Amino acid sequence: MSLKQSELILNENGSVYHLNLLPENIAEDIIFVGDQERVATVTDYFETIEFTTQKREFKTTTGRYKGKRLTVISTGIGPDNIDIVLNELDALVNIDLPTRTIKTKLTQLNIVRIGTSGALQKNIPVDSFLLSSYGLDLNGMLHAYKIEPIVHKAIEDAFIKHTNWNANKARPILVKNSSTLENKLKSKNTFIGITATAGGFYGPQGRVLRLALADESLNHKIDSFHFNNHVICNLEMETSAIYGLSKLLGHKACSMNAILANRATGTFSKNPKKIVQELILYTLNKLAK
Repeated sequence: MSLKQSELILNENGSVYHLNLLPENIAEDIIFVGDQERVATVTDYFETIEFTTQKREFKTTTGRYKGKRLTVISTGIGPDNIDIVLNELDALVNIDLPTRTIKTKLTQLNIVRIGTSGALQKNIPVDSFLLSSYGLDLNGMLHAYKIEPIVHKAIEDAFIKHTNWNANKARPILVKNSSTLENKLKSKNTFIGITATAGGFYGPQGRVLRLALADESLNHKIDSFHFNNHVICNLEMETSAIYGLSKLLGHKACSMNAILANRATGTFSKNPKKIVQELILYTLNKLAK
């Protein structure tokens, strides 16, 4: 059965609406960055560029690094943007766009986020790499979908109890990364732990300017949470959405974070551009192996 035009919106040239992409424009190995300017920071390392386009904040470049075909996409900020990017990427490989029909043979994408973040634990210093073992959804976006197959109820229940989670908020959801990509990307140079994903930068991450917080102690509750060997290591705005939608759609995903700040110690990197560049090169070399 064909999807309605209002559900899968295409541009005049047949490309997906927001990303402005056709199926042939992307590789099966994809790197997400938040900032559109960071796309070029990554692809400057490529030997060849075969395609580039931009619509709104979504910039896409496809090329080769050490012979490996890779696509780099800027997602912008937040789980709402991830909802757009991942659904449209899946449509490119798993829906026949001219007929708007779902393919019988599905393609699995490998998605790696290269982002920046602040650590919550004192033992994770600035200028380090953190690989997200799980994404903890604190923003509620994933509740729009049938999430039962991907949740981890025991850890979620423990977190809700530990934080005395406000019942008026969406229930937190914990989603695991791709073990295959984790094994490919991890090394002695990476910390590994849970990444919490907030729906905003200020209040949702415990920052106070002129507005009072609903729970002033929430950040401390988050960084003091323990479940067996699991602790929450950092707080950002994309990882849980990437993990959740990837799992539901049948793709693999892993999030790599350059730690620019440590919220526990109040420190910030003296050379943030350098650590971001180092994480980019580290990730590219791991993916190209």
